[in-house]
Amino acid sequence: MLQIDLWKRVLIWTVCALGLLLAMPNVFYQRVEARNDAVAAIELGNSGNGLEAQAAMWPSFLPSGLVNLGLDLRGGAHLLAEVQVADVYESRMKSMWPEIRDMLREERATIGTIRLQPSQNDQLRIRISKPEQISRAAALVRGLARPVASLTGAGQSDIVVSTEGDIVVVELSEAEKLATDERTVQQSLEIIRRRIDEVGTREPNIQRQGADRILIQVPGIGSAAELKDIIGTTAQMTFHPVVSRGSDGDANPGVGNDLLPAIDEDGVFYVVESAPVVTGEELVDAQPSFDQNGRPAVSFRFNPTGARKFGNYTAENIGSPFAIVLDGEVISAPVIQAHIAGGSGIITGRFTVEDSTNLAVLLRAGALPAGLTFLEERTIGPELGQDSIEAGRIASVVAFVAVLVFMFLSYGTFGVFANIALILNVGLIFGLLSLIGATLTLPGIAGIVLTIGMAVDANVLVFERIREELKSAKGPARAIDLGYEKALSAILDANITTFITAVILFAVGSGPVRGFAITLGLGILTSVFTAIFVTRLMIVIWFERRRPKTIEV
Repeated sequence: MLQIDLWKRVLIWTVCALGLLLAMPNVFYQRVEARNDAVAAIELGNSGNGLEAQAAMWPSFLPSGLVNLGLDLRGGAHLLAEVQVADVYESRMKSMWPEIRDMLREERATIGTIRLQPSQNDQLRIRISKPEQISRAAALVRGLARPVASLTGAGQSDIVVSTEGDIVVVELSEAEKLATDERTVQQSLEIIRRRIDEVGTREPNIQRQGADRILIQVPGIGSAAELKDIIGTTAQMTFHPVVSRGSDGDANPGVGNDLLPAIDEDGVFYVVESAPVVTGEELVDAQPSFDQNGRPAVSFRFNPTGARKFGNYTAENIGSPFAIVLDGEVISAPVIQAHIAGGSGIITGRFTVEDSTNLAVLLRAGALPAGLTFLEERTIGPELGQDSIEAGRIASVVAFVAVLVFMFLSYGTFGVFANIALILNVGLIFGLLSLIGATLTLPGIAGIVLTIGMAVDANVLVFERIREELKSAKGPARAIDLGYEKALSAILDANITTFITAVILFAVGSGPVRGFAITLGLGILTSVFTAIFVTRLMIVIWFERRRPKTIEV
């Protein structure tokens, strides 16, 4: 019989009402967006500038989730960065030198004196004064090898030790290089995401492309240069013992040392030991602050390991200078006046308040493990985004009106029911997009337009089936019931296969392809719901009130 239980009717209308309620904030997009930004600013402790008035622009008891506009709709910046993974090899070898040096010095009676030789970036070359003990020295260094920390390199060592006459050559193994490359790119990806999130940008798209490239798209930001300022700095802070200070920028620092310029002192250069005492990796917090003279500065704090290293070094080197180095430049080189316990300190310099804030953000987000080379950069103006929105709106309206007219002319009253379900379907799509916080892009709009065309397919199958049943001299109620029953398998088959395609596009695609897949997949779910349940419920209600003896589809 053509009937639907009361609880099912209530559930169907409740789902439709909830979907439209979730979609409603998008009708008042600018007002709700201003309200959300004001609420976020108030939660961060800001006040004034009309924030309270903006927060009151939208009732708090109503949903406030919006469909975020992507880069091609809002405008913003696009960068394609390549991670310089080879930089990490050099830093790894430099960090290993103090450990190797200290171990070999303990065996000085056996192997003689040791001296670090000029080496390639990914090697350490160590000369010993007793060549006949070269095998002994190599064996000692091999004892420092560690297993490769990856599944692909399981059972292999992280270093390869060989000999050339009286020189021990230490370099990273191929398995360790592959594992290091993977860790470097993943770490860079996460740090870039944290840095962008720190400055409060909305819905950035940050994802890996290929082996060593990262795609960064940030809607709403002013320019690609502004985005590069946020993420383009390595922000690698290290603390080094100072060997000497001078004004010769071409001086030879010697093996194991680096010649670095001073930021605040023109023409001044410092020779520092290459191996740092503490690195930025051991930094756990950095905040903008002021020094004792009221000038902008940055306070920092190390983790327990870094605090112990920092404390031990300052206790053993009172009266000696040490250099605070940021990305290859000496910020300051104070003299250690006393033991600094607790692992905290302050960085002073010629900072503005904005400089100290930005530096704190970069340090707090973490140091990029390697430099970035920007292969592609674009700034998309908001006027181009507005053109895209307008083009998408026109396409959607034209498709929507064409489908509505076609369904009405083809199926009459039943076509009106299908059209009402189609309008609900679009509302449900935007409700789901708002609920999950999805980002709408131009390909996403294409997915919605495609869904508008596909949404009536299920109704067409049902209505054509009802026509066939009416030709068999069955009554209207029986024909409608059989039409939905016999068309169900075809509807499910068609939509399940399309949904599987959308899932595959989302899984293996990136950027615009994923945006298309999301709207297509959600559109399939909502169109099946509206075709099988909503349209049928409207037909049942109409039939119960009219009780027609005959019907025309």
